[in-house]
Amino acid sequence: QEQLVESGGGSVQAGGSLRLSCAASGHTYSSACMGWFRQFPGEEREGVASISTGGGSPYYDDSVKGRFTISLDNAKSTLYLQMNSLKPEDTAVYFCAADMPPAGCTVVAGDYNYWGQGTQVTVSS
Repeated sequence: QEQLVESGGGSVQAGGSLRLSCAASGHTYSSACMGWFRQFPGEEREGVASISTGGGSPYYDDSVKGRFTISLDNAKSTLYLQMNSLKPEDTAVYFCAADMPPAGCTVVAGDYNYWGQGTQVTVSS
């Protein structure tokens, strides 16, 4: 069974840090690309960062570049998102995703078919 399970969300003050985890089971970790996305209330899901399971440089959205770090632990089949210098505007539900987009490891939500259930991140000012 394909499954992605996020954890690590919570509430933090501005300037603080959180680390999100995404445990993959089934065939999801064999997907070529994994990514983190977030969704603000009433808005479409947007890409945050993506990474190839085969190695290579990750991709970051400009809004998180220099603050967030995406990484993989292949031994644990787990994807991480280290979030530092958090801002109130980072408040959202965060999702991990996996798939093999034809165009490579994009941060386009429509390119991914396997999703976790989401975890809430709340940053207070």
